[in-house]
Amino acid sequence: MLYRQRFRVSYSYPVHFTSGLFNRGNTVLDTVFRAFPETPRRVLVYVDDGLASAWPTLIPDIQAWFRARPEAMELVRDPEIVPGGERTKNGWNVVQAIMSTIGAAHLCRHSYVMALGGGSVLDMVGFAASLVHRGIRMIRVPSTVLAQCDAGVGVKTGMDEHGMKNFAGTFAPPAAVLVDFEFLKTLSAKYRVGGVSEAIKVAMIKDAVFFKDLCRSARRIAAGDNRLLADAVRRSAILHLEHIRTGGDPFEFGAARPLDFGHWAAHHLEILSHYRLGHGQAVSIGLALDTCYAHREGLVSRAERDALLRLLESLGLPTWDPVLELADGTGYPVVLKGIEVFREHLGGQLSITLPDGIGRKREVHTVDMAVMRECMDWLKRRVAVIERDPT
Repeated sequence: MLYRQRFRVSYSYPVHFTSGLFNRGNTVLDTVFRAFPETPRRVLVYVDDGLASAWPTLIPDIQAWFRARPEAMELVRDPEIVPGGERTKNGWNVVQAIMSTIGAAHLCRHSYVMALGGGSVLDMVGFAASLVHRGIRMIRVPSTVLAQCDAGVGVKTGMDEHGMKNFAGTFAPPAAVLVDFEFLKTLSAKYRVGGVSEAIKVAMIKDAVFFKDLCRSARRIAAGDNRLLADAVRRSAILHLEHIRTGGDPFEFGAARPLDFGHWAAHHLEILSHYRLGHGQAVSIGLALDTCYAHREGLVSRAERDALLRLLESLGLPTWDPVLELADGTGYPVVLKGIEVFREHLGGQLSITLPDGIGRKREVHTVDMAVMRECMDWLKRRVAVIERDPT
C-alpha cells in the first residue's frame, strides 16, 4: 500500500523600507504588529553589539517605543546585546545563549523575537528562534548594507561549522523585515561599499538597467551619498525578494543557486583569510573571478567583463587578493577546493551561476580548473598594472 502525502504551504511577509524606525511619528512597527491579533504581544529584542556602540541611544529608543504602548506590547526584558561579525557564527555558543534567554523569558510560539544588526546576528538569532518551539515569530531589522541588500530579506538562517560557511541552518521565513536606512549612517566606509557587492551581484545576472545605474553612481556612493546607497539597497532587496517569490524553489530543493553567483569562491576566501576579508570584499573577488571565467567561456564580452571590474574598483572593492595564491603541498590553489565544498552544499550536482551578458545568467555544471587558474593569474597581473599606474 502507498499513501502519497501532498500539501502546500503559503508564505507571506511584509518588507518595509523606512527611516527612523523607533522615532515617535514612525508607525511601521505598529502596522506590523496589528497584523497579528494577539494582545499583549510579547517581544524579546536582540541588538548587535556593533550597532549598539555606534548608536548609543538605540536601546533607550526601543524601550521608550514599547513603554508608549503598554496595552498592546510587552517588552519582556531589556534588549539583549549579542556579539556581531562573522566570528559570531562559528559554533553553537551564541545560539545556545540566545535559546537560553528565550527560554528564561517564557516566550511561546506566538511571541516575537526581534533582531537588529548585521547578517551574522540575524543568522544566529534567527537560527535560535527557528529551533525554539519549532519556530517563534521573527522580526528582522537588518542594519548593514549586506544584510539590507540580501540576507536580511530572505528565508534562510545559517551557522558556520565543520570549517564550512552556513553548514548548519534552517529555512525560516520571517514574520516581517524592517529596513531602516538610518542605520547605514553608522557604518564605516569599508562596510558601506562592501555590501554593495551583493547589489552588483544581483544586477549582473538579473537587471542590466540596475547594473548601468550602479556604474553611474558608484563613485558617489563610495564618497558617501546616502540617497544613492539607499536606492541601491532597495532595488537589490526587491530583486532578491522577486527571485525567491518567482524562482520556483524558495527552499532550494534543486541544485541551482543563482543568488550565489560569485559565492563559491567568496565563502572559501573568507575562511582562508581568517576573516580578514569581509563577506562583501570576498564576494567582490568572487564576482571578478567568475566573470573572468564567463568571458573565457564566451558568455560575456571583454567590454562586459571590464565594466564589472571597473564598477568594483570604482567602489574601492578588491578584484584579487594574495589569499588566492595559497596552495596545498602539490601546488594546487586551495581556494579552488571551494568548488567541491560548494557542490556538497548544493546537494550533489555542481551548478555554478555565471553571467550570460549583463542582466542574464546561465548555470554551468562543470568547471575547467586550468582556465579558472588562468583567470586568477590574469586578475593578479591586472591589479599589479593598476597599482603601478593608477591612472
